[in-house]
Amino acid sequence: MDFVDEITLTGVRAYGHHGVFEDERREGQEFVVDVTLYVSTARAAASDDVSDTVHYGEVAERIVELVGGEPLNLIEGVAARIADDLLAHELVRMVAVTVHKPQAPITVPFSDVSVTIRRARPESPAWTVGS
Repeated sequence: MDFVDEITLTGVRAYGHHGVFEDERREGQEFVVDVTLYVSTARAAASDDVSDTVHYGEVAERIVELVGGEPLNLIEGVAARIADDLLAHELVRMVAVTVHKPQAPITVPFSDVSVTIRRARPESPAWTVGS
């Protein structure tokens, strides 16, 4: 039986130039990213070898690179960029990505705005556990 486990990174901070408004794209701002990777950790648990799992330190560094990449208008696109990239790792079967934009240009008091997307490999039916 192949279990689907979770590796979660919360609060990865990265600077990017995403936004609809010119000043957002020019000045940039901090974004905060949470990701959950759905993987089988059975091999890594048995071997105790980081090469048998997804290295979360490398994932965090990659998120920072992706957020700092080519500017997009919407955080939906930033989330999709991250999800697509992380799904390219052979062990990742599904991802959930939340991109927070705490300094969004909103005219009323707020504490956060975020977008969450979930993506699965085409060959992995979404939300199937124990298949």
